[in-house]
Amino acid sequence: MAKKFYVVWQGRETGIFTDWPTAKRSVDKFPGARYKSFPSKAEAESAFSSGKVSTSPSARKSVAKTPSVGTQKTTAPSGDFQLQIYCDGGCEPNPGNAGSGMAVYRDGKLSELWYGLYNPRGTNNTAELNALYQSLLVAEQGSKDGLSVQVLCDSMYSINCISNWAKGWKAKGWKKTGGEIKNLEIIQQAYALYLTIADKITLSHVKAHAGTEGNELADRMSIVAVDKKERDFVRQPEPLDVGALLRLRAG
Repeated sequence: MAKKFYVVWQGRETGIFTDWPTAKRSVDKFPGARYKSFPSKAEAESAFSSGKVSTSPSARKSVAKTPSVGTQKTTAPSGDFQLQIYCDGGCEPNPGNAGSGMAVYRDGKLSELWYGLYNPRGTNNTAELNALYQSLLVAEQGSKDGLSVQVLCDSMYSINCISNWAKGWKAKGWKKTGGEIKNLEIIQQAYALYLTIADKITLSHVKAHAGTEGNELADRMSIVAVDKKERDFVRQPEPLDVGALLRLRAG
């Protein structure tokens, strides 16, 4: 039997899965689940990256048609979750000056912004992973408080690292075929935390720079971190002037 790859855009866990039982656990009885099988890894990666259902003749029938978070051009998050956390990382150049940002929404309203973790010799991937880890910390507390939680990240690399690839890497003693695992320390930290809350939160991919306010604000915060060379992860002082922040340069 030919091997299939399963893309989950909306579910308890998003990403690319290589077996149906695992993918099914992410989408079974999940409201608005979006998923689809593909005959090749390349098609699956392309479809997941775009956030859209492929119309390729070789792709399998779509199971749901609701638009993904990444394709919605909204000015604010939806009210489907009580706590939504957007994260992003930036690096100028890459590698170079890196920083991370986060935007937190409670009941659909912007609650707080965070920035920092500046690294003068960082990379975009490291900055994205740092931002995701900080978001998981907030998600952990939110889940303890009994809130419905969604973490939204525009880095498929980061999402796959903790929700897809890390399991296999750990089983092999944190090794992978073909070379070293880059950013291993932060991946191990994020994965360990993710395992404790994976069944209580929703991890989603959001398309970068598509007009989604939370993603845009997290992006601007990552650049504020670079500009201020802030090594800690600190909260942006209030009042939060969304318009002024969005006019800052994008990462």
